Amino acid sequence: MNADKKGNATGNKSAAEPSSLSQPSAESDIAQPEPFTELENLYAENAGLKDKLLRALAEVENVRRRAEREVADAKAYGVANFARETLSFADNLRRTLENAPEGARADPAVASLVEGVAVMERDFLARLARFGVKKIEAQGARFDPNQHEALFEIPDETQPAGTVAQVVEEGYMIGERVLRPAKVGVTRGGSKPS
Repeated sequence: MNADKKGNATGNKSAAEPSSLSQPSAESDIAQPEPFTELENLYAENAGLKDKLLRALAEVENVRRRAEREVADAKAYGVANFARETLSFADNLRRTLENAPEGARADPAVASLVEGVAVMERDFLARLARFGVKKIEAQGARFDPNQHEALFEIPDETQPAGTVAQVVEEGYMIGERVLRPAKVGVTRGGSKPS
C-alpha cells in the first residue's frame, strides 16, 4: 500500500502540474521571433552576402585585367628608358656620316671607315626596331604637336603652312608612344592645308 500511495502521490503531482512542454511560457515568446520574420531576415542576409560576393568577384576581375594590361605595357614599353638613352648614339652615328668630307671619301681608308659607320648605324637601328623603336618620318609631313617639336618657322610659299620643311633631330616612337619628338622647322606663309 505504501507503494500505491507513493504511486498515487507521484501521479497526482504530475496531473496537478502541467509540463513545461505543453504550455508555452511568456519568456519563450520573447526569445523566439516569428518564423516569417526570421525567414525574411535570412533572405535579406542572403541577398546582402550575394551582393558582397558579386562585388568582390568584380573587383578581382578588375584587378586581373589591370595586371594583364600592366604586364603588356611593361613588355612593350619596358625598354623605353634604355632606348631613349641610346638615341644619342644613333644621332652621333648619323652626324658622323653627314660630316665626313666628300673629298676625303675618295681615299679608300676613309671610304671604308664611312661605310663601316653606315653599317653600324643600320645595325643599331635594326636592333632598336626589334624592340618596337622606329623613326618618326617627319620630312614633308603635316606638323603634329604630338610627334614633332617646332623649333622655328621657314617662310615658303610653295608648301602649305604647317608642313615640316626641315628635320633638325630625328624623332622616335616605341609602339604607339613617342620616345622623343622630332625637332623640326615648319613652313609658314603658304596656303592653308585642307
